[in-house]
Parts: sequence; structure tokens; C-alpha cells
Amino acid sequence: MVIEENYLYSAGAELRKYNVGESVFFEDDKPLYYYQIVKGEVKLNNYNMDGKEFIQNILSQGQSVGESLLFGDKLCPMNAIAVSPLSILRLKRSDFFGMLEQNPDLYLALCKGLSDRLYYKYIMLQKNSSENPEERLKGVMDYLKSFQEKQYDFSFEVPLTRQQLASLTGLRVETTIRTIKRMEKNNILLIKNRKIFY
Repeated sequence: MVIEENYLYSAGAELRKYNVGESVFFEDDKPLYYYQIVKGEVKLNNYNMDGKEFIQNILSQGQSVGESLLFGDKLCPMNAIAVSPLSILRLKRSDFFGMLEQNPDLYLALCKGLSDRLYYKYIMLQKNSSENPEERLKGVMDYLKSFQEKQYDFSFEVPLTRQQLASLTGLRVETTIRTIKRMEKNNILLIKNRKIFY
């Protein structure tokens, strides 16, 4: 969801910068802020008991992070980690709700953003329940490509590494690499200079 920066600044938002690998917030933190990415990328992740990372989502410029958590009384169910140099606008929870009260039109935009996020979760749950690794990978790529204007074959450069695709889909990296090569052989995607085009 994108809230115009002037609304955020006038409500008291501050610009925060993070280096690669720095945490914006941790699992089990209390949600205290609305975050909107100005520049860079954030991954939402968890680790299982064996220490294996599961990436829930990767968010980028213009997207908000963890906004749905502000509406409940639950702790954060995931970590938010910078995966590139990151600039974020951070607004205190109380100021966020004050801004919404003063600008009721922002509620509709917020609802649309939350709806898009839920849609992503439904798609990922459905695709990741498949035992077919190609189906899982296509689910991620279809979702990401759906936001692009160009919808023809190989028009979308997948902005994720093979490791990130594996973590998003719950696959092993080796399985992801083999499946991507098979998908290229079957003309489902194109690999050019190690980049995936779908």
C-alpha cells in the first residue's frame, strides 16, 4: 500500500535507514509502527526449529510492511530484514491511526492494500500445498508478473534469486535450480545472463 509521503511526514513519520541484514523488527516484537518502503527491499521471514529460513514475502519500494498487525493485539509473527540498502518511513501506531481519522479516504487505500496482501497469501498457500515444484515456482512468478503491464512470454524479469525462490516456496535450492532448468527446456521461462525471464 502506498500512502503519499506528505501524509506520513505531516503525521510525524521519520525516515530510517538500514544496511543489508539489519532488522526492521523481530518475530515476537509488539507492533508499534507503520512502515513504508521508500527505497530498497525487505524480506519477511521465520526460521524453523532446524534453523531453516522460510521467506513469507519480499517487499519493495512503495509497499508497506506489517500494517495489518497494527489492528490487532498480537505480537509480530515474523521478522522483517533488509535485503538491500533500505530507507523506510516509520510512523508510530497512535499517529498512524490519528492520520487515518483525519483522512478517511486513506482507509479505502489501506483496505485495498490489505486485500492484495491476503490475495498473495491465498495464492501462495494454494500453490505451496502442491507437491509439484514447478507449480510452486509458477505460483510465485504468476503473482509477481500480475502487477506488470507487459504480460507476454518472457516479458517479466523475476527479481528474486534462486535461493529466495526456494525459501518462498519451501523447496530446496537444488530442487529449485533443477526445476528452473527444466522449465527453461520446456519453454516456460528464459534464462539470460543468469536472470530469469517469465
